[in-house]
Amino acid sequence: MPLLLRYWRVIVRRRWLILAIAAAVLLFGLIITLLTTSQYTANSTVEISRQQDRVVEVDEVKPESSFVDQEFYQTQYSLLEARSLAEAVVTDLRLVSNNDFFEMFGVDPDQSGGLFGNERNVRLTREQRDQRMREAVKILLDNVGVSPIRGSRLVVLSFTSPDPEFSAKVVNSWTKNFINQTLARRYEATSYARAFLEERLNQLRARLEDSERALVTYAERQQIINLPRGAPNAEGRVAESSIITEDLIALNQALAEATADRIAAASRSGTTADASREALTNQTLTALREKRAELAANYSKLLAQFQPDYPPAMALAAQLQQLDHSITSEEARIRRSLGSEYVSASRRETQLREKVNDLKEQMLDQRRRSIQYNIYQREADTNRQLYDALLQRYKEIGVAGGVGNNNISVIDSAKVPDKPSSPRIAINVFLALLGGLGLGVAVAFLLEQIDEAIRDPSVIPEITGLPLLGIVPMTAADEDARQALDDPKSAQSEAYLSIRTSLQFATDHGVPRSFTVTSTRASEGKSTTALALAQSLARAKRTAILVDCDLRSPSVHKLADMSNKFGTSNFLSGDDDIDRLIALGPCEGLSVMAAGPMPPIAGDLLSGPRLQMMVDELQRRFDYVIIDSPPVLGLADAIIIGSRVEAVVYAIEANSTKRGMARTAVARLRQAGITPVGVVMTKFEARKAQYGYGYDYGYGYGRKDAEV
Repeated sequence: MPLLLRYWRVIVRRRWLILAIAAAVLLFGLIITLLTTSQYTANSTVEISRQQDRVVEVDEVKPESSFVDQEFYQTQYSLLEARSLAEAVVTDLRLVSNNDFFEMFGVDPDQSGGLFGNERNVRLTREQRDQRMREAVKILLDNVGVSPIRGSRLVVLSFTSPDPEFSAKVVNSWTKNFINQTLARRYEATSYARAFLEERLNQLRARLEDSERALVTYAERQQIINLPRGAPNAEGRVAESSIITEDLIALNQALAEATADRIAAASRSGTTADASREALTNQTLTALREKRAELAANYSKLLAQFQPDYPPAMALAAQLQQLDHSITSEEARIRRSLGSEYVSASRRETQLREKVNDLKEQMLDQRRRSIQYNIYQREADTNRQLYDALLQRYKEIGVAGGVGNNNISVIDSAKVPDKPSSPRIAINVFLALLGGLGLGVAVAFLLEQIDEAIRDPSVIPEITGLPLLGIVPMTAADEDARQALDDPKSAQSEAYLSIRTSLQFATDHGVPRSFTVTSTRASEGKSTTALALAQSLARAKRTAILVDCDLRSPSVHKLADMSNKFGTSNFLSGDDDIDRLIALGPCEGLSVMAAGPMPPIAGDLLSGPRLQMMVDELQRRFDYVIIDSPPVLGLADAIIIGSRVEAVVYAIEANSTKRGMARTAVARLRQAGITPVGVVMTKFEARKAQYGYGYDYGYGYGRKDAEV
C-alpha cells in the first residue's frame, strides 16, 4: 500500500481524537488571546545610503562588490540594535527615573520584590540608576524591531508596548539618536584623521628630506652623474641615465658598423667571385677589355685572309699580348686594394671593441656603485609619493570641514498607532487551530504506533507472510451471525463465497479436501468461518462435514443449533460408530460432528492415532472435511490437527488481534512444518478502518436487495 494512503487512513480512523485535540487547543488559544494585554506597534521608515569614508585614498585591489554593500548594511542593522543606542534613547526619554515605564512592562528594576509606590519620579542612588539603566535598555532591546525592506535601502524601525503614544515616542527618539550617533562617529573619525595626517606629514617630511640628502651625498661621493632623458612620467618623475651609458650606447653602435664593414671587406677580398665582381665595376678594366675585344676581332679577320706571320697580323698579336698584360696587372692591383681595405676595417673594429670593453668595465663598476644609489633613490621616491598623497588628503579633509553629508534620512516618522498590533484574534485562532491539528495528528500517529491491533487488511501479508484470502465484514448489531450466514445475499455470505473462490487456488486440485480453521486466540470468529465455508461448499452441490475439534471450548453445536451429547471426543475415545456421531447440518449437503463430552485431557485424545483415522474415514464419505480447531497460542491442539489435514486457514479478528501475537502464532505453525494457505480477516468494519468505499457499496446492495 502506498505510504501516503496508509497515513491518510490513520488520520481518518482517528479523526475524532484529532478534532477533539484541535478543539481543545483552539479553545485554549482563544482564551489566552482574550486575556492577553493589547500591544501597540509604532513604525518609522529610514533610508540608509551607501557611503564609505576613507582616511587614505588608496584603490582596492578588487572593485567593490555586492558583498561589500551587504556587509555595510548588516553593520548598520546591527548599529540600530546596539546597546549604546538604547542607552541614548533611555537618557533622551528620561526612563531611568520613570516608574510608569517599568510598571508598563511589569518589571521591578530595584529588585525589591514588589512593584512601585505612588511616586513616579524619585531620587535614586548611583547603584539604583545603573540597575534601572540595564533594565530599561533590556526592555527597549527586547521590544524594538529592525526590518530591512528587501531590494531597497529602506529600513522599518518598530517598537511595541501597551501604550501607543509611548511606542511612537520611542521610535522617533530611536531614529533621532541613530542619526546623531552616525554624525558623531563621522566627525570623530574626521578629527582623528586630521590629527593623524598632520603627525604623519611631519614624519614623512623629515624622512623625505633625509632620504634626498642621503641620495645627493652618496652620488657626489661616488661620482655618479646622471642626465635626464625624456619627459616626466605619470608620477612626475624624469628618467635618468649616466654619461658612461650614453658613451657606451654610441660606441657600441659604431662597433656594430665597423664589424659590418669588416665582414663586407672580408667577403670582397676572400673569394675570386667577389674580386671578379669588383673588377666588373672598375672602369679601367672595362676600357682595356673593350680595347682587347676590338683588336681580337680585327686579328681574327686578318687570319681569315693571311697567315699569322703576316706583319699586320703580327702587330695585332703584339698589341693583344700587351693588353692582356695590362689587364692582369689591373686585376692584381684590385685584389691588393681589397686586402688593404679589409685590414683597415679589422683594425678599426679592434680599436672600437677595446673601447667598448673598457666602457663596459666602467659601466659594471658604476652599476655596483649604483646599488646603494638606487636604494636611496627608491626610498626618496616612496617618501615623496606618500607625502604628496597624504598632503592631498589633508587638504580634502580641510575643505570638507570634517563632517560631510548625512547618509541617513527619515522617510516616515512614527505616528501614534490607532489599533493594537497584538493579539490578532484571527491569526491566533488560525495558528491555534493549525497547532491543534498538528498535535492531534502527532498524537494519532503515536497511538497508532503504540496500538498493535491489526486494522488494515493490506498489512496482513507484510505481518504474517501469508496471502489474504478474504475479508468478512462485521455483523450488524441487530443481526445474528447465523441469520447472516443463512441469507445467501448477505454481506457475510458473499464474503465467504469470495474466500471459497480464493481457496480454489490454494492447491493444484482446487479447494483442499480437508482443512482446519484456527486463529491466534479465542473469539476471533474461526468457528463462524469454519461453518460459513462448510455451508458455502455445500451450496456448491458438494458434500461437506464440519467437525468441532475444539474440545476445550466447543461452539459449533451452538452455531448449528444441535446437541453436544455425542461427537468428536467419543470417536477419539474409541467409539467406532461414526454414523451415530454425525448429524445433519443447517443446510442441504452439510453434516456436522459436534465436539461431544469434554475430555479430561484433550491433548492426549488429539495426539492419538484415532484423529487421523477419523479424518481419513470422513474424507471417504464426504467431498470436504472442515475442522474447527482451537487457537494456536498456548495450546498444541491446533498444531496436532494441522498436521493431520491437507491445509490450514488462519483467521484474524480486525481491530483486536495484535501484530506481535499473529507473528508468533504463524511462526509457531511454521516451526511445526505447517504453512497456512492464507488468512481470513473477520469482523471487519470498513468505515472504522477506512479501507475504502468498496465494502460499503459491494455488500450494502445485497442487504438492500434482501430487504426488498
